[in-house]
Amino acid sequence: MGVFDDLAGKAQELIQGNGEAIQAGIEKAGDLVDEKTGGKFAGQVDAVQGAASDYVAKVDAQEAPGDAD
Repeated sequence: MGVFDDLAGKAQELIQGNGEAIQAGIEKAGDLVDEKTGGKFAGQVDAVQGAASDYVAKVDAQEAPGDAD
């Protein structure tokens, strides 16, 4: 397993069960970038926010290892 695989696994562990809070943070971060840049990169920021939120939702919906009944 490589370094990136380790990081991805750890990120997925952190996301599970915390998806809503992480998505709220993504939204706040994007809003801050828009504010600081005067909305100059709003399209790109929205695209990144959408992709990040979709990833978080996907991972958060997955069943964590060991959670099976």
